Amino acid sequence: MADKFITVKEVTLKNNCPECYNNEGLQLTFKQKFIESNFYKSLTTETKHILYCNTCKTTIYPVSWTDDIERVVKYHQRAFVPKKASFKLNKKAWTLIGVTIALIIAGIVLFLLKDQL
Repeated sequence: MADKFITVKEVTLKNNCPECYNNEGLQLTFKQKFIESNFYKSLTTETKHILYCNTCKTTIYPVSWTDDIERVVKYHQRAFVPKKASFKLNKKAWTLIGVTIALIIAGIVLFLLKDQL
């Protein structure tokens, strides 16, 4: 089973980077958890955000955020609307369900016909 996060929204911030002090490179990315297994695909309600500086190529962790960055990130968190959670069965799952139903029907038919044989 593979858990991964897909990018839902990217926002460029005009704040100064706490590492390189450039105000052009900060990018806030919102991601949502996507689960894929042999039998289903699911988009969950679990989300996360990452602040990355494209100028100095570093991830900016909340420990080094300034008050301005924290306010802007909180604003964008309130404005962010994640995609609706979804669940979809793969072909393998539908095949397994179909075979199971067929076996159950065959078992019922054989049970009902056993007196006639």
